[in-house]
Amino acid sequence: MEKFTFSTLNSDSEIPYQLLLLADETVEAINKYILNSTIHIVKDGTEDIAVMALHKNSDTELEIKNIAVIESYRNQGIGSILINKAKEIALQNHYSSLLVGTSDTGFQQIRFYERNGFIKKAVRTNFFIENYPSPIYENGKQMKDMIVLAHHLSE
Repeated sequence: MEKFTFSTLNSDSEIPYQLLLLADETVEAINKYILNSTIHIVKDGTEDIAVMALHKNSDTELEIKNIAVIESYRNQGIGSILINKAKEIALQNHYSSLLVGTSDTGFQQIRFYERNGFIKKAVRTNFFIENYPSPIYENGKQMKDMIVLAHHLSE
């Protein structure tokens, strides 16, 4: 990540909704988790190019609630850099697993997480139907279930 800088926002920083909305559909959905998450930003110079929000589910489990890279920086390995940073943060804080959830229609995202060492763990049935006011479509299909993937950490 030599040309990029990685930083953690403090609690009085402005929430980077424009980046978070690249990976989540509504501000209301983001507000359900963002105040209880740590927000990490990747910059190229002064430009914010990626975001990751991490949420402590328990003493052993850390969840990636949001991860997004702006379009002009995609397919350059920045997402994998963020995943590796999340693994590093989880290990430093003695978590045993790192979770992430994505839509059942998010075929590219599922493959991305699997390439980064995650395995399918669970399905949150009807998550996108029950948590969003209107149907959301991805890859021509209505998002319905959340696929939860886990990466088990070992020090």
